[in-house]
Amino acid sequence: WDTCWFKVELSIPTAWAGREVHFVWESDGEALVWRDAQPVQGLTKEGEKTSYILTSSLQEAEPHSLTLYVELACNGLFGAGKGGLIAPPDPDRRFTLSKAELVVFNRDVYELLVDMEILLDMARLLGEENQRSFQALYAANQMVNVCDVTDPSTFPAARDLAAAIFSQRNGESQHTIHAMGHCHIDSAWLWPYEETTRKCARSWVTVIRLMERNPELTFACSQLRLISVLWQAQQFEWVRSCYPGLYAQIREFVAKGQFVPVGGTWVEMDGNLPSGESMVRQFLQGQRFFQEQFGQICSEFWLPDTFGYSAQLPQLMRGCGIRRFLTQKLSWNLVNTFPHHTFFWEGIDGSRVLTHFPPGDSYGMHGRVEEVLKTVKNNKDKGRVNHSAFLFGFGDGGGGPTQKMLDRMKRMSDTDGLPRVQISTPDRLFCVLEKESSQLCTWVGELFLELHNGTYTTQAQIKKGNRECERILHDVEVLSALAMAQDSAFQYPASQLQQLWRLLLLNQFHDVLPGSCIQLVVEDALRYYGEIRRAGARLQEEAVKSLCGELLQPREEGTESTLVLNTLPWERTEVISRAGPAGAETLALVTVPSMGYAIVREPPLPAQPVAVRKQEDGSIVMENGVIAVSLDMMGRLTSLQLVGSERESVPDGRYANQFALFDDVPLYWDAWDVMDYHLETRKPVTTLLKPLEITLAGGLRGSASFSLQIGKSSTLTQEIILDAACPYLCFLTQVDWKEAHKFLKVEFPVQVRSADATYEIQFGHLRRPTHWNTSWDWARFEVWSHKWLDLSEHGFGVALLNDCKYGASAHGNVLSLSL
Repeated sequence: WDTCWFKVELSIPTAWAGREVHFVWESDGEALVWRDAQPVQGLTKEGEKTSYILTSSLQEAEPHSLTLYVELACNGLFGAGKGGLIAPPDPDRRFTLSKAELVVFNRDVYELLVDMEILLDMARLLGEENQRSFQALYAANQMVNVCDVTDPSTFPAARDLAAAIFSQRNGESQHTIHAMGHCHIDSAWLWPYEETTRKCARSWVTVIRLMERNPELTFACSQLRLISVLWQAQQFEWVRSCYPGLYAQIREFVAKGQFVPVGGTWVEMDGNLPSGESMVRQFLQGQRFFQEQFGQICSEFWLPDTFGYSAQLPQLMRGCGIRRFLTQKLSWNLVNTFPHHTFFWEGIDGSRVLTHFPPGDSYGMHGRVEEVLKTVKNNKDKGRVNHSAFLFGFGDGGGGPTQKMLDRMKRMSDTDGLPRVQISTPDRLFCVLEKESSQLCTWVGELFLELHNGTYTTQAQIKKGNRECERILHDVEVLSALAMAQDSAFQYPASQLQQLWRLLLLNQFHDVLPGSCIQLVVEDALRYYGEIRRAGARLQEEAVKSLCGELLQPREEGTESTLVLNTLPWERTEVISRAGPAGAETLALVTVPSMGYAIVREPPLPAQPVAVRKQEDGSIVMENGVIAVSLDMMGRLTSLQLVGSERESVPDGRYANQFALFDDVPLYWDAWDVMDYHLETRKPVTTLLKPLEITLAGGLRGSASFSLQIGKSSTLTQEIILDAACPYLCFLTQVDWKEAHKFLKVEFPVQVRSADATYEIQFGHLRRPTHWNTSWDWARFEVWSHKWLDLSEHGFGVALLNDCKYGASAHGNVLSLSL
């Protein structure tokens, strides 16, 4: 990730008067050209950008000698790996500058070659049944006959032959393609956050140069805030000070309507794992940014590259002023082909948004004949709509559109035999689709990506950090709001909370929270979670002092008391742990009102204490008057009953809390995928390191613990806890994980029969089948959930809760949590 700077002194020969002069630079690292202390051009060989235009026609008054600076990064478009696209960074990889030249560019030859490329593609791709195929072929043949490569005077006649083909117009019924420049830049993926700022500068300054030469060009930019407010608000000035001239130019082209901000969220977030409140904040921070910077909010939600889309998103979009949605990721489905490209998507509350998937199934088109033909042929909604999007430009690692892409599409703007191609904007496209929407179909529920199921579990510490920080920020806001309502002198920490939220939202980018990023990014993410934890604890303490300051004062009578706060909107009765005399930990059973507090002095005794008994066979029985459980020596549940129901939850001969290890060798996307065939490799974990032993003998709390060996090198220790008056059993699990290409789950077979299981999602829940009747069912062999999943029949059910996991499944009567 180092940077090398080159000072380039140029002297253009006077003999090149009237010629187009380029500075050519070829390297396998990304480069940025600076001129007069401003960035002027990105140069990336992988992105087909290897020259900076010094002049389109050298005039005597123009400077013939000038100095450029080239900033060359030791990474390519896709990071610094060696040996494959998703290879981790190689510290020994070297980058080479292979060419630095001053050249005359022959525009006539270039235009002739683009003409020939389009004609030959038409001849090759339109097919023998199409007469335009032969017309294009014969025109190309005539061009070869007419053109003498040694005599430039023959070029115009050859170009006239091509123009005759391109000028033959389409009929009114022809499909219209709305082409938009695009440059998907992952905020972090195969490169760290810091590199993304430079990627944005290289890509967007190149777009600005293209717009200056092509006033018709439009560019849809969904993460513009990265150039101005990367990470936190306090870094705004630092980043803007790096590229103030570029930022001013971007604002200018936004005003002209060419540089089009889209997206509506703070970053292109993961579409499954963030909580409902986090998703609201993504839209709030994103829309607020667009309003403040450009005087408008986004009407399109633009999320082309994330790993599925929650059924709650339509409601959140509509609530945030967005009624349109664009993505293409479901074209990656491994099992089923999604049946639509333009449709209404309906969420769990009935909210609907007009949704469009570019039928070319890509957000990185190159403007080729093959791509525009695929866009029409592949369209699943022919006859219902006659317009579709075409996003062109290098992406993922940046790059963006090129002049050649534009020149190809200019020749196809209205050419008989090809779809009509027009440079457009997202608003223009969706306005037309809205007018044509009367016959569109509706898709109800989640847009589940049948791929990358492993991202629900990969990088467990990131998943845990996200859930914990979401909870911390919730608690800080609740307590701060209560403190402000009670004490007018209390200052609500709005600025600090915004910074912490933006840090959390950044980590919800669709390659960070899913864990599909390099180790450098993981380290950054974990450090940011640490910052949120520390700052959140401080803000929480300040709010509590203001809210309950008098209650925290020591009492003269010297009675030990504990202040207990409840930040959830229902009354809770739970056993808590608190520091007793001499620092010893003591337990207390407390009842705390909704969004309130209670003072614990002499804790009440439970109506029925927890009873813990060890049986002769080494098993342990625990009961608290609400539930009764039996555990074998390996910590597995052999019985789980709701007292008084006479209903056994664990089937005969089965074990709940059964750990199982699976092979995890996907086809390609290692950090992303777990394939369905991993289920065939199930091995129950049965190697006992320490048998089940009682750790707390009862009263307010009973518990037992055990240890297992997992695979060759890993260990698991679990404490199983039953509290007084508690209707659930707790599993405190710690794993020292050292396995490679293995997948650990815990399974709970239950004596419940239902065709559907229920999973918590953002602000609601979703039902998914427990059977694999169809390919759509078995493609959901591994799904995502938030804090719980439930299997219920009439009058009875069992739920599995968690505090830091997302991967889950319910097949038949087995609830499984991916660890």
